[in-house]
Amino acid sequence: MRRNSGSRCLFGMIILAVTAALTAVAQTPAPTPLPEKDFFKHILEDQKTIWTAPFHIRRGDTKWVLPGSVGLMALFTTDRITGDEIAEFQDQVGTSRAVSYAGSVYGVGAAAGAFYLIGRKKDDPRARETGVLIAEATIDSIIVFETLKGVTQRARPMTGSERSEFFEGGNSFPSGHATQAWTAATIIASEYHDRRSVQIAAFATATAVSLARLGQHKHYLSDVVVGSALGYAIGKYVYHKRHDKLLDSSDDDGPVTKLWHPAITPEIDRRTRQYGIGLTWSF
Repeated sequence: MRRNSGSRCLFGMIILAVTAALTAVAQTPAPTPLPEKDFFKHILEDQKTIWTAPFHIRRGDTKWVLPGSVGLMALFTTDRITGDEIAEFQDQVGTSRAVSYAGSVYGVGAAAGAFYLIGRKKDDPRARETGVLIAEATIDSIIVFETLKGVTQRARPMTGSERSEFFEGGNSFPSGHATQAWTAATIIASEYHDRRSVQIAAFATATAVSLARLGQHKHYLSDVVVGSALGYAIGKYVYHKRHDKLLDSSDDDGPVTKLWHPAITPEIDRRTRQYGIGLTWSF
């Protein structure tokens, strides 16, 4: 076993503890009337909650924190093996690089800006809030994963004999792209919880970005798993903390529709003696 393998279980416990605690804390919402109000103050509050999250773990959380830590330790142990296996495949590198852009700061920032500007232009409070919360949660996630990268200093897969090792001056752990992609996807899926197609698209994109980081030989499996878990937890926390619940009961056109299946209606034109059916799908 390599010289720093003893620290890996501790990393697993810390990351999963933070994720568990964030998920638990997120269940107590405190929405604000305007999503832009006190934006930077909210980020400071978020960081305080995130870094003190392990002190708020509930007894029930240990049921999956402990097994999860063991599983993460197993990933740490096998990362070099799986990473070397993936490195043998080169055909997918170009495609993986293109897909990864969706999880970059520019990709996530573009998504946040698009939601916000469309919300402002069309007076759509849900889209406007989505843009603001993506921005807030993304800044939170950047602070978290950059701090963890600086502390763990894990070498990336293509760095030679020290690959996969911690405290070697690298920045592999956790995956920033996966963290950002899952942060944005969780915000979008939570805001549009009545639109299954939106949820599927958001999480499918985040999954594709995570897998692309493996296919591009930039990260190990544990880097991606931890990044995805952190992104999901941070996204859930920010959504539950800042979401305006009034948006759940109405939108610009009235009550929010929850029609996830086709609506079939008869169509009759007596003048031309034509008969048929109309198919409407709300998504």
